[in-house]
Amino acid sequence: MSDKAAFLETVQQTYTFKGENVQIGAGILDGEVVAGASIYLPLKTMNRHGLIAGATGTGKTKTLQMISECLSDNSVPVLLMDIKGDLSGLAAEGSINDKIAERSSKIGMTWKAAAYPVELMTLNEGKGVKMRATVSEFGPVLLSKILGLNDTQGGVVSMIFKYCDDNTMPLLDLKDFIKVLQFVGAEGKAELEKAYGKISTTTTGTILRKVVELQQQGADVFFGEKSFEIDDLMRISDDGRGVLNILRVTDMQDKPKLFSTFMLQLLAELYATCPEEGDLDKPKLILFIDEAHLIFQEASDALLQQLETIIKLIRSKGIGIFFCTQNPQDIPASILSQLGLKVQHALRAFTAADRKTIKQAAENFPESTYYDVDELLTQLGIGEAFVTLLNEKGIPTPLIHTMLCSPKSRMDVLTETEIDDLTANSKLAAKYNKVIDSESAYEILTAKLAAAQEASASEEAEKSTTKTTKKEDNFFDNPVVKQVGRTAAAIITRSLLGALGLGGRTSSKKR
Repeated sequence: MSDKAAFLETVQQTYTFKGENVQIGAGILDGEVVAGASIYLPLKTMNRHGLIAGATGTGKTKTLQMISECLSDNSVPVLLMDIKGDLSGLAAEGSINDKIAERSSKIGMTWKAAAYPVELMTLNEGKGVKMRATVSEFGPVLLSKILGLNDTQGGVVSMIFKYCDDNTMPLLDLKDFIKVLQFVGAEGKAELEKAYGKISTTTTGTILRKVVELQQQGADVFFGEKSFEIDDLMRISDDGRGVLNILRVTDMQDKPKLFSTFMLQLLAELYATCPEEGDLDKPKLILFIDEAHLIFQEASDALLQQLETIIKLIRSKGIGIFFCTQNPQDIPASILSQLGLKVQHALRAFTAADRKTIKQAAENFPESTYYDVDELLTQLGIGEAFVTLLNEKGIPTPLIHTMLCSPKSRMDVLTETEIDDLTANSKLAAKYNKVIDSESAYEILTAKLAAAQEASASEEAEKSTTKTTKKEDNFFDNPVVKQVGRTAAAIITRSLLGALGLGGRTSSKKR
């Protein structure tokens, strides 16, 4: 049997699956696409997570775009973290050119332009559906992790949440939390210490500084109402396709704390909200994180721990998480080992460190009898990649050099006018973009302090009036005052008598 025949048999035996699956490309051997060597992804194992890696300009984002299209066509909703801002084109039809036509012919597929149901989302004041969460939904443990607090400081945060729960004071946004924090360190310190234990002013001051740091990265926009409901990420369009939710986070590179905050909350909410599903025929939701190396470079230990935990457990909820990054080494080993699908685009070897990285990357893949992986990793063309995944039995498939399909949607961004139109027609914008400021801890405490100040001022005024009245009533009872009064009366009397010429004895003597 020739190498080509053996290769074709290997691909057909290991990359053909029962149940629903999607074709993403065709196998390549000795630089040529092998007819019939179609590479499929089984939807059944897409909840086992994945990695799309490769150097800049090798086609990672287009691969992410193409796989998202395949998922949508099969009624699987997707959430994409668009850090570079180049995924909005999914909402518009692509256009054919010679390269796309040639690639499709080699793969053995008919290419047809398509636009997909897209919902644009944002964490800030940008265009799209506002994704928000309340402080109460985070809870004391998660909020403490985000702020990077120690055990003592975290204990104070827990006490604040308990106090607010006991007194029916909702913590909706950061101004609520700050107001309670200030109250705890000042006017309400005695009240809280009596009920919950001693509180250090230094500790509350440290927590306040951490919250202000989070505010400086734009967290005020994220915390508040209306809180985003996870079910709205899992919508199916009227024509039966999964909705592609594109979260535009192009400014998050300079705001690592805010992005970490969002990621922690989203993953925790997904895990807490979604029921256990076991092994489904296809996932309920796939989450793609583009430029994932930015997350791991800036991530706090809390985020890394949370990600690792979620990756291990969330697949049973029918949810898959895919990381798109430049190098597999950007992903912590504890998370990388949990990723079932690996799509590795070309890596570049310019230095000794690069060559070492390539060798390490090659070791992450199953051994191949058809390729010198170390060498070929630097020679893969644009839109080509090594692919390996878990089959329906959870066994890794052989590593295959694959020519990937071209996306059917636009491989470019939408214009501002198109973005405005998409936002205006959004079914979720009306639900989430209205500003709501319900009565919460800030308003309740402000009213409480104002009432206390008014009562205190009234009490002081009453005391002052009572004191003045007592002084007026008792003034002439004082013995000294009485003596002075008598002396003054005598002098006045004498003056009056003298003025009237009634000093008789003196006058008679003169006469």
